[in-house]
Amino acid sequence: MKSIKNNMLRVIVLFTLACSAVTVAAKNETVPADDVATLRLHPIDIEPTPPALKNEVDHEGTYGRAYPTQAPMIPHKANKYQMNLKVNQCLSCHDRSRIKESKAPMVSVTHFMTRDNEVLAQVSPRRYFCTQCHVPQDNAKPLVENIFIDVDKLLEADAAKKGR
Repeated sequence: MKSIKNNMLRVIVLFTLACSAVTVAAKNETVPADDVATLRLHPIDIEPTPPALKNEVDHEGTYGRAYPTQAPMIPHKANKYQMNLKVNQCLSCHDRSRIKESKAPMVSVTHFMTRDNEVLAQVSPRRYFCTQCHVPQDNAKPLVENIFIDVDKLLEADAAKKGR
């Protein structure tokens, strides 16, 4: 029994020493600034103002979604909308109390739920800043090709193939 305790003590001591050696080696290891590849244009401790959308467009109706869980895009210009802790200008049209007069779609019922799925009378604070998920469309050339195919199109193609 004593030899097992002694062996365990040795393992613990050796493990502690090894961890200490790794920590010391990691602290002494530095990477020259020229060797670090980054896409940042500003130092990490500075939060730059993002560039404004240049070609923001108004669109009649709604946009389709590129994938099933995509937040709907904003089909109108929203660059001058005020959104802070006290005011959310999006809700002046999209709040459930304003949709009859504005004819705008109401925010999703999921926006009235807490993370524990409790239903609230007002938009949940975690869903209050709309432009975290919803963005206006821009008249810009896509950076990459979108090859997404909606599941409905896949099912139609499969049914057509089986119908031959």
